[in-house]
Amino acid sequence: MYISVIPSTGPFEKLTQVTMILPLTGKQYSEKVSEMCVGVWKSNGTYTDADAITIDKFLEVFKDQNFPPDSSILFTTSSIGSLSISFSKDGSIPEAPNVVLENEKLGQAVIESVIGRYGVSPATKQSLASRLSDFMEQIEGKATETESVELGKNSL
Repeated sequence: MYISVIPSTGPFEKLTQVTMILPLTGKQYSEKVSEMCVGVWKSNGTYTDADAITIDKFLEVFKDQNFPPDSSILFTTSSIGSLSISFSKDGSIPEAPNVVLENEKLGQAVIESVIGRYGVSPATKQSLASRLSDFMEQIEGKATETESVELGKNSL
């Protein structure tokens, strides 16, 4: 599984794209994510009847799906607490989601299932850390170049 995540906090949407390397059924994927979510919520004492209904809807959306290699699941977590779920078999980003679930905890839990402490793939966390490190080094390099130019101007 290859996962591309735009991790951040703030009043904007967060996109998580899960791209399969090996075949996986929707049932397998959704049961694993649901199990993790329910377990965490129960241990925190925050699991509610509304969460149970949302988990049932989550499982229903995935039950007839199959994900061959290179197919993707796209999750969009909105700032107002909804989670949109889309499926792509060809690398495209669908115009409309397959479903929108209104549960803020589920959106955060999906992100946690990808890059959290007990995420689905340790290699994914390593890949994300490496990509973020490279990105920050590029930004730092540009900042250093800008400072050098500014210092050069001031010495004239």
